[in-house]
Amino acid sequence: MGIPVLILGDSGSGKSASMMNLNPEKGFLVNPENKRLPFKSKGWQARDFDAKTGNVFFTDIPTDITTIINFAVRAGRKYVVVDDFQYVMGNQFMRRRSEKSFEKFTEIGGGAWDVIRAAQAAEEHLIVYFLAHTEETPQGRIKMKTIGKMLDEKITVEGMFSIALRTGVTDGRYYFTTQSDGSDPVKSPIGLFDNFQIPNDLATVDAAIREYYELTDGATA
Repeated sequence: MGIPVLILGDSGSGKSASMMNLNPEKGFLVNPENKRLPFKSKGWQARDFDAKTGNVFFTDIPTDITTIINFAVRAGRKYVVVDDFQYVMGNQFMRRRSEKSFEKFTEIGGGAWDVIRAAQAAEEHLIVYFLAHTEETPQGRIKMKTIGKMLDEKITVEGMFSIALRTGVTDGRYYFTTQSDGSDPVKSPIGLFDNFQIPNDLATVDAAIREYYELTDGATA
């Protein structure tokens, strides 16, 4: 089975920047918001679905993203990054904002569920990183930002992940937290990370996950 990893954080807290040290030749980037990366890199090049070169897909359609995840292994890729995942839901909602029916929320939530399930069902050496914004519940807990109540009430999105990290910034230092502080859904398997805070670096995280699960053939450094 594949390994979906959730990366949570506020805007500007280092989610996209954490990709800087990933090897672009070994992964795909799904960019639903058509935004520029916050660092210089010539390794990330846009591609169409029919193109043979490039590694960045500009799409927010769940079926497209599922196709990309399924294609990644055949293309010899070791990881997929979806940045930012909540726009897969948010953009659909905005396009359908004039619809009065509540069915749109069911369909939007179902599409997000399908993408995560595709990551779970992928080949075991494929890691899919879902970068997403956070929001605070009325009870003061931090969760992944979603659309409507379907995913929150029926599923709890964070429960579909064994690894959920959260970005943080203190005195200009960017980092990931690896375990919950009691108010968020952050978690990681016992022994995967030695510290509560680790560097904000997906390449380091990727290497640690592959070592932990003995996926040595899929290193992304």
